[in-house]
Amino acid sequence: MRLNLNKKDLDQIIMIGDRVLIKPKTPQDRTKTGLYLPPSVEQKENLHSGYVVKVGPGYPIPSITEFDEPWKDKTDDVKFVPIQPKIGDLAVYLQNSSYEIAFNEENYVIVTSSGILMLIRDDGLTE
Repeated sequence: MRLNLNKKDLDQIIMIGDRVLIKPKTPQDRTKTGLYLPPSVEQKENLHSGYVVKVGPGYPIPSITEFDEPWKDKTDDVKFVPIQPKIGDLAVYLQNSSYEIAFNEENYVIVTSSGILMLIRDDGLTE
């Protein structure tokens, strides 16, 4: 399934919870020996990689209320446990746990943090 979005600015996208927006790397169209691969080979692979573009706030946890101290202000602010991916990381993720979207005629995938198997964090990786 694929979703097409027609917004102009990527900054308008807000990721929810533990979801991560990833720009997939361009697949290899040749083997190391120079043979061309058909697109169906890339679709059958279970592992994919790409660069993290947006990250959600993390796992929501309820706020702890202390009922025995009535003088304290009651707040209903939701707290979040942050997730590990950061913008610019190279992520290796499972294809089965990703959802494809097209945004401004570019392909992206949305993956939960549990679908990401490995992160490579290098400051000069995306340059």
